[in-house]
Parts: sequence; structure tokens; C-alpha cells
Amino acid sequence: MATVVEKTGITREKGWLYFIDKAGDISRARMARGGGKAQKGRQKVVKVGIEREAGFLYFIDKKGNIAKVKMKRSTKRRSTARKTTSRPRTAARRKTGTKRKTAAKRKKPAARKKTAARRPAKRKTAARGKAKRKTARRR
Repeated sequence: MATVVEKTGITREKGWLYFIDKAGDISRARMARGGGKAQKGRQKVVKVGIEREAGFLYFIDKKGNIAKVKMKRSTKRRSTARKTTSRPRTAARRKTGTKRKTAAKRKKPAARKKTAARRPAKRKTAARGKAKRKTARRR
């Protein structure tokens, strides 16, 4: 599972969000509660200065230590990316590319089904009369 990178043992206070900032230190920010605005600004809790390794997720565990775990989807796996053409893209080619993308994103309206030509409705009274006569003959 996760391996501890640095033992800091910080204790968390309620109402604060603890995270590892870009410098590799543990910082905290006030959480917004009840629709109110959060205070701007961050506070450094502990200066650690971790060097991050690609393909790992860094977090603060329950004990307050910095830990890392291997990510399921690493950036190394994206080697099957689409190959680009050898010609550089000019401004005109960029515009046509975006037009194609937006046109492809638009959904076409669903085509209406063609209904068969309708026949005129039969008279119901004549059909009922025939049904009554048949039941009368059976008796």
C-alpha cells in the first residue's frame, strides 16, 4: 500500500484543509462552511521540501505523516498517443481543425420514422352489428 516518506506527526484542527503544496511542504487553508466565503491565504504548517517522483500520489495520512502510493494510471502509459503530421500547423489549419471538432460535437436531430399511408377508418357501427348477429346465431 502506501509508504511513509516523511514522519511529521501533525495534528489536524477542525475546519482546516491540509495539503502538500508545490514546494513539498504541508500547508493548510480554511474550509468554506455553510455557504460562507473561505478566508484567502494559506498557512505553512511544516516545512519539509519533498522531492516528488513521477507516477506517485502524495498525501497526508491519518497519523499526520506524508505518504506516497503508486498511481494506477501513470503518465508513462500514454505512449499510444496519436502521431501528428510532419508539417507544422499553420493558423489556417488550426481554424479548420476546430471547425471539424465543433461540427462533430453537434448532435444531428433524430430522423423521423416514415409512417405507412393511413387507410380510412372503418365504421364501428357496422362491425358491431355483425358481431351481435353472430352471437345471436350461436344461441
